Amino acid sequence: MSVYVVDSNFFIQAHRASYPLDVATSFWSKVIQLAEDGKIVSIDKVKNEIFKNEDDLKQWCEINLPDNFFKDTSTIIPQYSQVATWAASKSGHYLPNALAEFLDADEADAWLIAYALVDPTQHILVTHELSEPNRKNKVKIPDVCIANGVQYCNTIEMLRQLGERF
Repeated sequence: MSVYVVDSNFFIQAHRASYPLDVATSFWSKVIQLAEDGKIVSIDKVKNEIFKNEDDLKQWCEINLPDNFFKDTSTIIPQYSQVATWAASKSGHYLPNALAEFLDADEADAWLIAYALVDPTQHILVTHELSEPNRKNKVKIPDVCIANGVQYCNTIEMLRQLGERF
């Protein structure tokens, strides 16, 4: 069974733009169901990004997501090292501040890719970022996924792959 590993923007964009908590209740009910069924997970770094804001999204996550939804990244250091090595090999392409931001220990992007690398045949990263291989001032998740053999998609593609309707 594939497990979808969701980025911060899965929650943040849904909450702020596409599926407001007070309007699109069926979307958020589906997120709860998918989380409880183990079809979607995320990591502790994403939790930190969401929980730094004292808002309705943080409160919703605290109340509705299973205790084991946000996975511990301290066990995936070998995979993180693989991602960091790839990033370092791209120092001729990306600007130093782009690489520093991508590899910042508190930023989720590199850790999400590392978590997906634990089982790249079953883990699919869910992000709203788009591939921009020529961009130099920002390392984009899809470009790192492509280079490291990690599957990725956006929220709508994930829902279609899962055959979900609501």
